[in-house]
Amino acid sequence: MIRNRLASMGLPSFALFLFLSLLQSDLLAQTRQQKVLGDKLKFEATGSWYYNDLEKGFETAGRLNQPMLVVLRCIPCEECVKLDDDLIEVNPKLQQLLKSFVRVRVVGTNGLDLSMFQFDTDQSFAAFIFNADGTLYGRFGTRSDRTQWKEDVSVEGLGKALEAALELHSNYPANKASLEGKQAGKPLFATPEKIPSLARFTSKLDYEGDTVKSCIHCHMIGEGLKENFRKEYGKIPETLLYSYPHPKAVGLILDPTECATVKDVIKGSAGGDSGFQIGDRIVSLAGQAILSIADVQWVLHHVPTEGGTAKAAVQRSGQQIELTLKLSENWRSLEDISWRASSWQFRQMGLGGMALKPATTEERKELGVVDGQMALAVQHVGAYAPHDRAKKAGMLKGDVIVEYDGRTDLLRDSDILAYSINTVEVGRLVKVRFRRGSEERTVEIATSK
Repeated sequence: MIRNRLASMGLPSFALFLFLSLLQSDLLAQTRQQKVLGDKLKFEATGSWYYNDLEKGFETAGRLNQPMLVVLRCIPCEECVKLDDDLIEVNPKLQQLLKSFVRVRVVGTNGLDLSMFQFDTDQSFAAFIFNADGTLYGRFGTRSDRTQWKEDVSVEGLGKALEAALELHSNYPANKASLEGKQAGKPLFATPEKIPSLARFTSKLDYEGDTVKSCIHCHMIGEGLKENFRKEYGKIPETLLYSYPHPKAVGLILDPTECATVKDVIKGSAGGDSGFQIGDRIVSLAGQAILSIADVQWVLHHVPTEGGTAKAAVQRSGQQIELTLKLSENWRSLEDISWRASSWQFRQMGLGGMALKPATTEERKELGVVDGQMALAVQHVGAYAPHDRAKKAGMLKGDVIVEYDGRTDLLRDSDILAYSINTVEVGRLVKVRFRRGSEERTVEIATSK
C-alpha cells in the first residue's frame, strides 16, 4: 500500500527503493530500541533486580552477607531468550533460589571491568556469582548458537549452579584461597571502550538517544581484541583464536540439566583416555571448584596451547576419584570455532566473506572427492564490503571448495578459518580451487586485516 501511494506521487523507482529501504531500517531500529527500553522498564518495575548498577549490587551483597548474581544479557539478541524468561519470572524453583542472591542485570558491557568479568564473549547470556568482596564463585552460560545452546545450558542446570554457589558461600572465607584461580591477571584493556576499534563508544549506555547504537555487545569485545592483534602482529594468538574451548574439544559431553556432570565421553578423546566416565560429576578442575560448563571452559582456556595437564576431582558412585586430564600438542585445534558470532570477522579476513560447511556424503560422491580431502560447500557469499571479496572474485553459493592455498586437508569450516587467519599473510592473494557442478574453476581472493 505504501509503495503504491508513493509511486502515485511520481517518485522515481530508485528514490522509491531508497525511501522504502530507509523506512524499513528505521522501523527495525525502533523495534530494537523498544525491546531495550521495554526490558529496562520491566525490571525497574519489579524492583527485585538492580539494573546496570553493579556498585549498588556489591554494596547490598556486603550489607546482607549474600552472594551476588550478575547476569549479562545482550538485548535484543534472541539467543537464550527462553532461559532468560525463566530466570526472570517463570520457573518457581529458580524464583525461590534467587531470594538468596542479590541480583544485578547488566545489558551492555560499556564500562565493564574486564579484570573482574572474564568470560567467553561469543554469547548473549552469561551469569557470574560473586562474593561482595569481588571473589568469583563461578560462571554459568556458554555458546549462544540458535540451534545448539540447549545442548549445553538449561534452567535446571542454572539452578544446580546456584545451589553449588550457595554452598561455596556458606564456607567463605575459609575457602577463599581455592577460589583465587577463577580470575586471571590484568587484561590487555581495562574496559571494552579502551579497545581501539571500540573507542567510539562511551562508558555508559545512552538512554536519552539511540540506546541500541550506544551499546557494546559481548561479542564485540572478543572481535575487538582479535582485530587488534591482527592489525598489530598479523596473527591472532591461539588462546584467542580458540578461546574458551568447549569440553567437546577434549571429548567430554556435559549434561545441561546437571552441575558439570559428564553425559557422554567421546571414544579416543583426551577425556576418554584420561579416565572420565559417564555420570562423573566434576567437582574441581585445576584446583578450582566447578559449578557449570562455563567453569570447565575457563580452566581449558588457561591450559597451554602446546599441551599440558589439569588435575580433576570427580564424584563417582558416592566416592571422590582423582583424575588427570592430559592434553596433547595442538589440542586446541580440535575446537570448532565456526559457530561463533566472531567467525564472521574471520570469514571477512580470510575467506572474503564466505560461510562454508562440509559437503554431504552424497555431494562428495557426486564430485568424486575421496575421504580425507577437502570438500567445503559455500553456504553464503557476502554481498557488501568488506565481506564481498569472494563475490567479486566470482564465488557463488553452492560452489564446493576442494583446495585453498594449495591445501586439500582442511576438512572443516573451522580448519580453513584458522589456517587463513594465522598462516596466510595479511593481504596475500590466495588461490581457491572449487567445483561448480561438473566444472572446476580457480579464483584468487586476498586476505585482509
